Amino acid sequence: MARYKLILAYDGTHFQGFQRQGKGRTVQQELEKVLKQLGWEGSSILSAGRTDTGVHASGQVVAFDFDWGHSSAELASALNAGLPPDLAVKEAVEAGEHFHPRYDAVERSYRYHIYTANQRDPLRERFAWRVAPALSLERLQAAAGLLPGRHDFAAFGNPPRPGGSTTRYIYSAGWRAEGDDLYFEVHGNAFLYHMVRRLVFTMVQVGQERLRLEDFASAINETRPLPPGLAPAQGLVLVGVRYAANRQEAVRIMKTLL
Repeated sequence: MARYKLILAYDGTHFQGFQRQGKGRTVQQELEKVLKQLGWEGSSILSAGRTDTGVHASGQVVAFDFDWGHSSAELASALNAGLPPDLAVKEAVEAGEHFHPRYDAVERSYRYHIYTANQRDPLRERFAWRVAPALSLERLQAAAGLLPGRHDFAAFGNPPRPGGSTTRYIYSAGWRAEGDDLYFEVHGNAFLYHMVRRLVFTMVQVGQERLRLEDFASAINETRPLPPGLAPAQGLVLVGVRYAANRQEAVRIMKTLL
């Protein structure tokens, strides 16, 4: 019996999020179904986190124990042969027996894609949010520049568990432009439920001068409430997860950040 670590990519358009539910198609459900066809007898895979309905991933990480008996590359091939077109295993490796994709993680990276246009573009809108009128990149960057460091992000999301901490540490955050495409990239130790989409929505308000930069700063520094709103799910991608060498190192890093 070995513990395997998979890196998954998926188009979240037709998934009701990552986590298995009573109703609706999910990433976990599809992966576990194919695993069982290969002889896996586990009850539930472990994951680095749960993505929302419609959110995509290029670097989701999962783990499970499996008496496979073949190479990791053959496991990836066997899974991909059975998985639907909108879900794929990018990599499969054997991990340490105590590896946990959530608790050993020290950094998660997300990217959000916006394009500014007056007319719809169906080829882009599957994976991006169309915003009009155009945004001020300078104002977007000014808002993103307030994010790095340790902050209470209660104004931007909810903790995974009721009563949990809303403090998170952001390593870096910023916007870049490519023509009329805008990309927000953020790296942090962890994120609250809906946090990235809420941040993007409010920064767009700042970029369109519908929200003062001072009010955005107050939400970060003083947890002052902001007008409600979320950026659409289809623009968000979980890009990747970075890990400590072991659980002890992960705990040590998290303690220094929080």
